[in-house]
Amino acid sequence: MRGVTSVCDVLVTGSPELAAPGPLEVPALLGGGRTPPRFVIEATSERGCLYAYRLLRRRVFVEEQGLFEDDDLDFRDEDPRTVVLVARNPAGVVIGGVRLGPAGDGPDIGWWRGSRLVVDPGVRGAPGVGPALVRAACAYAEAAGVLRFEADVQERAVGMFTRLGWRAVRPARVAGRPHRTMRWPIGRLARAAAGKAVLGPLLRGLSPGGRGWVGDDGAPVPGSDLVAACDAILPSMVERDPDWAGWCSVLVNLNDLAAMGATPVGLLDALGARDASFAARVLTGLRRASMAYDVPVLGGHTQLGVPAALAVTALGRAPAPVPGGGGRPGQPVRLTADLGGRWRTGYTGRQWDSTSTRTTEELRAMLGAVGQARPAAAKDVSMAGIAGTLGMLAEASGCGAVLEPARVPRPAGTTMGDWLTCFPGFAVLTAGGPELTAGPATGAVCGELVSGGRYEGGVRLRWPDGVETDGVPQPVTGLGTA
Repeated sequence: MRGVTSVCDVLVTGSPELAAPGPLEVPALLGGGRTPPRFVIEATSERGCLYAYRLLRRRVFVEEQGLFEDDDLDFRDEDPRTVVLVARNPAGVVIGGVRLGPAGDGPDIGWWRGSRLVVDPGVRGAPGVGPALVRAACAYAEAAGVLRFEADVQERAVGMFTRLGWRAVRPARVAGRPHRTMRWPIGRLARAAAGKAVLGPLLRGLSPGGRGWVGDDGAPVPGSDLVAACDAILPSMVERDPDWAGWCSVLVNLNDLAAMGATPVGLLDALGARDASFAARVLTGLRRASMAYDVPVLGGHTQLGVPAALAVTALGRAPAPVPGGGGRPGQPVRLTADLGGRWRTGYTGRQWDSTSTRTTEELRAMLGAVGQARPAAAKDVSMAGIAGTLGMLAEASGCGAVLEPARVPRPAGTTMGDWLTCFPGFAVLTAGGPELTAGPATGAVCGELVSGGRYEGGVRLRWPDGVETDGVPQPVTGLGTA
């Protein structure tokens, strides 16, 4: 059926666009208990299914409950962004449905609402249909990059939503009747940053970078104006895409230097590869990046006959480096990012490639932006994503942070969830100081540092209605203040 996507496919692939065309049964969504009725849940835009769903809504909300006088239709039914999920029995009859979509009529900033959950009275006593629709809506929303998902729930359904993991937020009224606003907890930002949590215990006693620089991605060399940075590329990435791994090994290290206001002077590489042919592919990408950024490879080490491994060290000069932990409560937070480019093939939603098509002049303009502006604190966005990196800046500064998704510069066509958790080609967070002049990169104030308290080292999301939700609820690294 054209326009139909099985929610099970969304759960398997993580993307509605990649889903297989046919519907699937969804007992996995039901959670257990008695044997559930046979049905499928589908995201549909087919006119007949939508009509049946709306007839069912009228039967329940108008005729049975008297919640509305004539019909329950509203502007969300006409919004082309609204997604309708329907449950159908083996005969194809719609026996339930729910709709979800962006909360406001402006750009989709990752704040969605669910509504009009309905189950045919004829199957209401059977287990599973209502809970399955709720679980399917949650899965769809998360796959769509949503970071805040809420619904106004009738009092009689609060218990079911609570059992499914939803949290009550506040009382509400719909059509004059008491409801309760409930929120589905989405931990995507915290999960993206979770890989950094081992650093504190692991590095305890080492004080990497030295006092004042703990938590920075580069380290000032004592007694000189040199700054050194070192990054390793995931072996799985080296194996899968050796040329791109070589490019990224240069990119990530030069971004680390740039965030400290250092001018790069050279690179050292350490490469392990199974044979000379594979090593050549990695070095081709590294060489292309070195030439594009106009930063020479000074030397390194190559070992053949071993599993794939790649690490690069970058050296730069900065008479007075910019710290990552120099922020203070009350300072505005600015994101400056290159929004050009596209998702790297094979890494959709995870790696944004804005650098491989830039000129040397453009690349060097971005690298020099922090050094020219000299903000109070700066960190380049790492694999922890924008929110996780902001958490690291706040942690090193001994405070917390608030991020406003509606004000975050973002490439067209990307979801907020993807953008805040991906690795961008060039993106730097700064606290205090002037706007960065960074060639093709775009900047905007999109948050602030706040007094820590229970959220020290954490990040809260502040939405246009003034509500704040959890982003990264605890310190990212455990390294503490710089």
